[in-house]
Amino acid sequence: MARRAAGGAPLSARAAAASPPPPRPPRRAPRPCPLLPPLLLLLGAARAGALEVQRRFPSPTPTNNFALDGAAGTVYLAAVNRLYQLSGANLSLEAEAAVGPVADSPLCHAPQLPQASCEHPRRLTDNYNKILQLDPGQGLVVACGSIYQGFCQLRRRGNISAVAVRFPPAAPPAEPVTVFPSMLNVAANHPNASTVGLVLPPAAGSGGSRLLVGATYTGYGSAFFPRNRSLEDHRFENTPEIAIRSLDARGDLAKLFTFDLNPSDDNILKIKQGAKEQHKLGFVRAFLHPPEPPPGAPSYAYLALNSEARAGDKESQARSLLARICLPRGAGGDAKKLTESYIQLGLQCAGGAGRGDLYSRLVSVFPARELLFAVFERPQGSPAARATPAALCAFRFADVQAAIRAARNACFVEPAPDVVAVLDSVVQGTGPACERKRNIQLQPEQLDCGAAHLQHPLSILQPLKATPVFRAPGLSSVAVASVSNYTVVFLGTVSGRLLKINLNESMQVVSRRAVTVAYGEPVHHVMQFDPADPGYLYLMTSHQMARVKVAACAVHTTCGDCVGAADAYCGWCALETRCTLQQDCANSSQRHFWTSASEGPSRCPTMTVLPAEIDVHQEYSGMILQISGSLPSLSGMEMACDYGNNIRTVARVPGPAFDHQIAYCNLLPRDQFPLFPPHQDHVIVEMSVRVNGRNIVRADFTIYNCSRVGQVYPHTACTSCLSAQWPCFWCAQQHACVSNQSRCEASPNPMNPQDCPQILPSALAPMPTGSSQSIPVHLANAAFQGAALECSFGPEEVFEAIWVNESTVHCNQVVLHTTQKSQVFPLSLQLKGQPARFLDSPDPMTVEVYNCAMGSPDCSQCLGREDLGHLCVWSDGCRLRGPLQPLPGTCPAPEIRTIEPLSGPLDGGTLLTIRGRNLGRRLSDVAHGVWVGSVACEPLANRYTVSEEIVCATGPAPGPFSDVVTVNASKEGKSRERFSYVLPLVQFLEPDKGPKAGGTRIIIHGSDLHVGSELQVLVNDTEPCTELVRTEASITCTVPEGALPAPVPVCVRFERRGCVRSNLTFQYMQNPVITAISPRRSPVSGGRTITVAGERFHMVQNVSMAVHHIGREPTLCKVLNSTLITCPSPGALSNASAPVDFFINGRAYADEAAVAEELLDPDEARRGSRFRLDYLPDPQFSTAKREKWIKHHPGEPLTLVIHKEQDSLGLESHEYRIKIGQVACDIQIVSDRVIHCSVNESLGTAEGQLPITIQVGNFNQTIATLQLGGSETAIIVSIVICSVLLLLSVVALFVFCTKSRRAERYWQKTLLQMEEMESQIREEIRKGFAELQTDMTDLTKELNRSQGIPFLEYKHFVTRTFFPKCSSLYEERYVLPSQTLNSQGSCPVQETHPLLGEWKIPESCRPNMEEGISLFSSLLNNKHFLIVFVHALEQQKDFAVRDRCSLASLLTIALHGKLEYYTGIMKELLVDLIDASAAKNPKLMLRRTESVVEKMLTNWMSICMYSCLRETVGEPFFLLLCAIKQQINKGSIDAITGKARYTLNEEWLLRENIEAKPRNLNVSFQGCGMDSLSVRAMDTDTLTQVKEKILEAFCKNVPYSQWPRAEDVDLEWFASSTQSYILRDLDDTSVVEDGRKKLNTLAHYKIPEGASLAMSLTDKKDNTLGRVKDLDTEKYFHLVLPTDELAEPKKSHRQSHRKKVLPEIYLTRLLSTKGTLQKFLDDLFKAILSIREDKPPLAVKYFFDFLEEQAEKRGISDPDTLHIWKTNSLPLRFWVNILKNPQFVFDIDKTDHIDACLSVIAQAFIDACSISDLQLGKDSPTNKLLYAKEIPEYRKIVQRYYKQIHDMTPLSEQEMNAHLAEESRKYQNEFNTNVAMAEIYKYAKRYRTQIMTALEANPTARRTQLQHKFEQVVALMEDNIYECYSEA
Repeated sequence: MARRAAGGAPLSARAAAASPPPPRPPRRAPRPCPLLPPLLLLLGAARAGALEVQRRFPSPTPTNNFALDGAAGTVYLAAVNRLYQLSGANLSLEAEAAVGPVADSPLCHAPQLPQASCEHPRRLTDNYNKILQLDPGQGLVVACGSIYQGFCQLRRRGNISAVAVRFPPAAPPAEPVTVFPSMLNVAANHPNASTVGLVLPPAAGSGGSRLLVGATYTGYGSAFFPRNRSLEDHRFENTPEIAIRSLDARGDLAKLFTFDLNPSDDNILKIKQGAKEQHKLGFVRAFLHPPEPPPGAPSYAYLALNSEARAGDKESQARSLLARICLPRGAGGDAKKLTESYIQLGLQCAGGAGRGDLYSRLVSVFPARELLFAVFERPQGSPAARATPAALCAFRFADVQAAIRAARNACFVEPAPDVVAVLDSVVQGTGPACERKRNIQLQPEQLDCGAAHLQHPLSILQPLKATPVFRAPGLSSVAVASVSNYTVVFLGTVSGRLLKINLNESMQVVSRRAVTVAYGEPVHHVMQFDPADPGYLYLMTSHQMARVKVAACAVHTTCGDCVGAADAYCGWCALETRCTLQQDCANSSQRHFWTSASEGPSRCPTMTVLPAEIDVHQEYSGMILQISGSLPSLSGMEMACDYGNNIRTVARVPGPAFDHQIAYCNLLPRDQFPLFPPHQDHVIVEMSVRVNGRNIVRADFTIYNCSRVGQVYPHTACTSCLSAQWPCFWCAQQHACVSNQSRCEASPNPMNPQDCPQILPSALAPMPTGSSQSIPVHLANAAFQGAALECSFGPEEVFEAIWVNESTVHCNQVVLHTTQKSQVFPLSLQLKGQPARFLDSPDPMTVEVYNCAMGSPDCSQCLGREDLGHLCVWSDGCRLRGPLQPLPGTCPAPEIRTIEPLSGPLDGGTLLTIRGRNLGRRLSDVAHGVWVGSVACEPLANRYTVSEEIVCATGPAPGPFSDVVTVNASKEGKSRERFSYVLPLVQFLEPDKGPKAGGTRIIIHGSDLHVGSELQVLVNDTEPCTELVRTEASITCTVPEGALPAPVPVCVRFERRGCVRSNLTFQYMQNPVITAISPRRSPVSGGRTITVAGERFHMVQNVSMAVHHIGREPTLCKVLNSTLITCPSPGALSNASAPVDFFINGRAYADEAAVAEELLDPDEARRGSRFRLDYLPDPQFSTAKREKWIKHHPGEPLTLVIHKEQDSLGLESHEYRIKIGQVACDIQIVSDRVIHCSVNESLGTAEGQLPITIQVGNFNQTIATLQLGGSETAIIVSIVICSVLLLLSVVALFVFCTKSRRAERYWQKTLLQMEEMESQIREEIRKGFAELQTDMTDLTKELNRSQGIPFLEYKHFVTRTFFPKCSSLYEERYVLPSQTLNSQGSCPVQETHPLLGEWKIPESCRPNMEEGISLFSSLLNNKHFLIVFVHALEQQKDFAVRDRCSLASLLTIALHGKLEYYTGIMKELLVDLIDASAAKNPKLMLRRTESVVEKMLTNWMSICMYSCLRETVGEPFFLLLCAIKQQINKGSIDAITGKARYTLNEEWLLRENIEAKPRNLNVSFQGCGMDSLSVRAMDTDTLTQVKEKILEAFCKNVPYSQWPRAEDVDLEWFASSTQSYILRDLDDTSVVEDGRKKLNTLAHYKIPEGASLAMSLTDKKDNTLGRVKDLDTEKYFHLVLPTDELAEPKKSHRQSHRKKVLPEIYLTRLLSTKGTLQKFLDDLFKAILSIREDKPPLAVKYFFDFLEEQAEKRGISDPDTLHIWKTNSLPLRFWVNILKNPQFVFDIDKTDHIDACLSVIAQAFIDACSISDLQLGKDSPTNKLLYAKEIPEYRKIVQRYYKQIHDMTPLSEQEMNAHLAEESRKYQNEFNTNVAMAEIYKYAKRYRTQIMTALEANPTARRTQLQHKFEQVVALMEDNIYECYSEA
């Protein structure tokens, strides 16, 4: 896939604006990980409906391009100055390379051009990547940048940090390569100029790939290049716009990057120099289509590009073009010139609304199988650019092919000038116009690809047209996939969002979703699907690489949601009941298992239950389930019906069926029926069909109970029973509802609700409280006349009912009471004696009872109750009217107490509220009786309250006046207050403009604005202005949101009448924009001033800042000017990174670019905040000496030195506030760790003590208290008194006090020194650990992404472990010869161990010897012979321990292929050894290696534990070794004595305080696969030590045996451009001290920080010195002179002073080193003493069980003995051996110093495995004391390990044999067993007589005649072996 530069994409603005980061040493490029805020990564994954951002990788610099390597699962990412190699699955960093900034000038040729010089100054220039392409065939990554005129590099696929092919070659080969500018100037040389590249398959007959490049002409620096008409010497400005270049890196490098064919200008398309400005091409993408054509089928390279508008021509629009170039067909096809087949046609994406709906600029393309999808945008400046600036169109490749054929036909067969034209602006064109070719029949290939004799290149004049499929603002990229019947289109936007739209077959949008990838960061125009898993999409934003899952199906939890979402990727997995991608659903390829979106929700599984309603009293045999929808046949599956609560019954399907299946299910048992809810006669049960443990489809059925109807509806029992939805029947006689009619007695029973006996309601007059009345009740259907009934008026009020006739009863002498004004009692009839059984009352009948004495405080209210039927009369209060009392008379006149409001507008409409007494009995009394002066006020019926309140609407008045309010209700009453009619006036408003988001508080000024009852302020005539506050002269309100930035009218309206006449307008403006906030870090307490930058802040009235999730209360901000706001950061609950929200004028600030995306939910756009704050811990301060009290004398100057803990807040000096009491301390100096401040004014002494307080934001810390001394007088008086006391004191007392004080001072001083020392040690450990942790983290990452840990192969591990005594000889002779690199830099061939090589014997002797060795081998494979053989040898006194170990190892090699047999022999020999030990002291068994079997056990353990060593222990062990080496190298190391500042071993401790300063050196060395690195050394290092550190840095990924040696290389220092020095340990400049020469160091040569050194292989080795550590200490020294005072009686003053310091004080460095390495040691011990569940230690379990079994047989029950046996057999026999000898496992350099440190660690391990208590004291060796505190904890781990082994499942002999056989098979044929046999035979020959005697004495051997077979072997071998060996 092709790429284009950052400039062409919408990323350019940000990329161009980004300032280049400072240059960094190339050794360790910056990791992006520290840039990640704690949110990560972690990144919670962003998810939005149908998309999920799975992984992100942030780039510190703007991104440019990316490429995918599907086969390797790798992503290559190119950013400004950086190349990254990421793992495809999780985007973790695997490798990186720094490629900028570099010193460059656009006016200079590339420095790689040998013949070009440049006089123009070069400046540091950022490198913008232009091309990033993968060439898998050659294993290359092509990376081209903007520097050096568009220079390209060929980097290694799989390791982007390495350059695969150097071009131009750095070292000249046999023939020098001539380099021309055209070979170097490949890409565009400007950050914003577009470039695309495409790797083409090799042309016919050529060896390598080719590179198609399209680059935009920039003219950058062209005026300064001299003109040169040579065809070979193309300046960049003569570089063609389109070219095909050679990319054959394996062939002739002289042709690399040249134009592919000869002559060179034939394979280019270059626009003529004069026409370049008019034809400026902007390239979008290059791609192949079809990407992988079938053999013989054509394949084309396409270029998508824009031909920019002509400069200065406003009418000319950009043209979107698609150009096509033919590639050779198959192996035999001829390669054509580029211009022969080049043809371009326009692409037009336009709607039907004319030119205004034309999208003319191409943004992004994506080729699908048959369609080309393209995103277009409208050129900036056109009127509709804001509404719909971008659109998606689709073009058919078939239409492109047809158009090209028709165009060539119209050019050469039937010329048509309006169809096609020859491009006359191209240098290589044939020009000038099309012409008919007579007598030539064009072949199909010529129609497709042209020919040399036809005019070329061509341009089709009519564009290919398409209408937009989809429109949206700000689209920037497209990617397309075909899924099922859908086309899924992914669209990136400039605001950092990814849209997903699903198109049906008609190209109509059926669904859309969106997710934010990186808020505010444009998405790059190229997106690609993961080649290995198309379910993921890779995309790039301006600063991030993202891996997005194409569908988050899991968010849909139901089938309807899943299928209804119309997401082509998602479907319903029926048997798993989840929404998945098709590949994630089992058996999804079969029908009915997976329901896709195209099938629709109607295909979702559904179920119907028969019967759907179940009577609780009836028995049911089972239930029928009708299952429909997309489900596979359930026949034969494990099924059940699930009722919830773990209740299930059996279900079954009679036979296979689809779509409509029938199942049978048992009903749940009756005792498990769910309870009926209260007040309900049924319960709904949810039932699911459970298949294979999952509920796949559900349905509801109902259980009902007719007998509950009467309980639920007691007052309508019969009616409810007969109208229930269940089949219920009413039994009149029993007054019960039943489900079975046969249970009713024979009396007639109603069948319909209308036939039920029921009360017919009738209206009853209200009853006075306490009166007695009979109430008639009418009945219907009363078929039970004469039944005893009662009248119920509630639970307590029951009266007798008397039948009057068959349809009427009387409630007799009913007396009801109430203490309320009025109370309603329900009336019902119930069967006497059965209180819960009522006659039906479908319409409830009620009786109202009233009490005149309650609720009527005045006459009008009392008499007004007559309208309610209450017979009340007013007589000194409201009373019940008697039967003989007259009708009530009139009431007193109305009394008006208050009126409000007191004024209103002339237009009337004011709602006037009048409150008082006797304001009428009813509304009609006052309907026309309310007046304001002479103006009527109309009462509102719904607001009238009898007697108490009238609300009326005032009428219009002719003019302003004021008068009282009159109420006339038969009598007249007047108000004391006056109501005024006034004319309100509106004058102006302020402010008159504000943001269209709303929220602006405006003030409208005028007069009489407080009048009336209702006020409205309308903006734009419709939208109300809210939060109104008014006074007489002003109205204040909040403006609503506006639609557009435009002026709108503001209307002030009283009483909803008309607008007050005025010309008020409010101008809506564009919203304020926030562009940046700084700083972006805050202390967790908050209060730090955050500066907010942006535009249009002059409209902001108030602004606040809030933090999501962890923030405390929002803070109020301050507007400084129109572009700046300052906000105190809110406090936070924890240290984390959180998004920040701003509220401007009370409205949440939202980025308009995101909200403008009309297809998104605006709320969702608002939720994502673009800005974040990182909360860090509050800073911590202390005084310089951490004291809490500071004494100060007034009048003296006061300067405070305050210590600050290291933090990452980056606080400025003005952010600190230091106070002493209330006096500010002026800050003078602020550094990272120290603050200096001083007080100039005098401090008040009244208080005597003043707190010293530091404030940072909201954080306050009191660090100390200042204690003020007294005045001068007080001091003088004190002195006098003290003098008198001293004179009077006894001399003895004086002496005593003096001595005491001295002792105390000395003690205090000593304590202080101890504390300082302890503090220093603690600080040194902390710093050392932090540095080491950083270095080891880098090392771990390098291990993971390089060749890894340098494990030795198994065969070398075995030979080194089995033959350790020969290991040093073995290393020198066989593995580690002195490395002298040959001219090619490779190492000489290594010799091999005899057991690993050929059996070297003369051919003449071979047959007999092979036969003899074969016979001897069969003897050794006889158990009886071998045991006798071993015992016979061990009984010989001259058979030494070394011989025993050698024999055991040779036997192990010889029997390596039969480990089961070997194990059996070992066990038998061990049993003999145990028998021998048990008789003496069993605890001493296996303690040493003195017998054959003990060495055999060692070897057996080594073989069995090798996999554990390699897979589990190897990495922590290697990291520990690296950590020890790193820590030792952190300080000075004496090159001669080997003693170092940092060590674990006291004997190797440098007991001097020699300060060493680090030096970072820039070293170049052509070796080990790298060019140059920054290497850290110490200034006290000798030059040999520096060389070793350089070699380690360069060769860290190479095994040590392949390193050059320090004596094989020279080190040269370039002090200046003209001076250089060869650096050596000893030379003429070496210093002589006390008669000894001092070795030269970096400090001796005064080599500065950052010096440039070059290391090269020396021609002849300098052997004058030999190894430094072997030098004579009498003649030479490095750091320390010998300290023997007898030998050196005269010392210089400096040395004698140094000698005063106790050397033991430096023992604390042992603690420092130990503390720094502790974590790595813990990790190692944990790895050794832990059990992996996936790979348990079978051999250990087997052997420990064997030991326990042997102990039990011999009655050994002492657990200590068993512990010792186990410890001697595994930890001490194997692990200690490995810990002391890492060279057995790794190909590394084990120095003597590392060996000494490892011996301390091994001792700690031995102590941990011991069971005896350590008796340690002050005289104990430090090697044991150092880890004494940790030993008890380690012992617990050892015991736990033994217990875990004991608890493992025992292994049978068969299992162990299988395991051993597998180990044998794994490493078969690794060793030459014949050599081992021959060596064993030498022992057999040597002790031949003793062996024969032992065989004859053994009955079994005699019986099997083993002695005769042994004699045959001897006879066969004896005549040959010595003779042959002597010849060999």
